[in-house]
Amino acid sequence: MNFMELAWKLLPIETWLTLYMVFASAFFATLLGLPVGIILSITGKGGLKENPFLSQTLGGIVNIGRSFPFAILMIALIPVTRWIVGTSLGTTAAIVPLSLAAAPFIARVIESALNDVDKNIIEAAQIMGSSTWQIITKVLMMEALPSIVSGITLTTIHLVGYSAMAGLIGGGGLGKVAIQYGYNRFNLPIMAATIIILIVMVQIIQYCGNHLVKKIDVKRGKIR
Repeated sequence: MNFMELAWKLLPIETWLTLYMVFASAFFATLLGLPVGIILSITGKGGLKENPFLSQTLGGIVNIGRSFPFAILMIALIPVTRWIVGTSLGTTAAIVPLSLAAAPFIARVIESALNDVDKNIIEAAQIMGSSTWQIITKVLMMEALPSIVSGITLTTIHLVGYSAMAGLIGGGGLGKVAIQYGYNRFNLPIMAATIIILIVMVQIIQYCGNHLVKKIDVKRGKIR
């Protein structure tokens, strides 16, 4: 099978599987990281519900998650992956370690974005009698939205690289193509094609994220 036949057979479906892995993982990582990031922010020093013990304990757990090498994490989570999806192989199975690897980064993104919100705005909301939940949802989250979108975009880009590594344990996607058909079979054209697709994918994700942030800022009158 020549390069064109192999590329036509493999690249479209594996590109789709990579997109599926990346965006599904980004979604679940956000679901996991969002509440953790909020808790870290409001329980930190000067937060709405300052609690040093909870903040430091949760922060330590997040730091451990961020420092764990992804290749090792994938292997360590094989029993968990099997318990959740019934198998440790395949594209859907790869979403489990990808989501858990990205969640600590999302948590820190949320925490940092919320901490950067002007304290005067928070104090004004408190004076007006807003509850903690109202301040979180209608003040903190809304004011920090551009930074949150930027951080999630960056994390999604990192997930593109992680998804390629998932091919090492049969995760599917472009990583599998690069390893099985490019590296193992010394097929440099296939290897180059997967790299080009991944680069284009990253550029598109970054463009879309920047466009969304700009659109939010324009809507708020910060950019004309």
